[in-house]
Amino acid sequence: MSDYVIRSGDRAAFLAGLRELVDFLTANPTAVVPRHASVIVLVDASDSVARLDGVRSVAAPLGVLAEDIGRGYFDARRDFGPISYGVVGVPPEERQ
Repeated sequence: MSDYVIRSGDRAAFLAGLRELVDFLTANPTAVVPRHASVIVLVDASDSVARLDGVRSVAAPLGVLAEDIGRGYFDARRDFGPISYGVVGVPPEERQ
């Protein structure tokens, strides 16, 4: 068992929601879209080594490297046009 927790959801429901959004935006060309959008997966772990391991486990299939962004945070992102898909490891004192 890992020392981290990945806050993930229902994959099928997430993908269906994305498709529903695309269908809605396609059918409603006057609906405003953002210039940029982000989807973030959060990783919880009490220590930085486990947090980094969790971020790396999500980053690997994306083909990107995890980065130490300071103050106990780790991050990895991949852009798909103007949409960013990423993972962030959040230190325990910053979680709410």
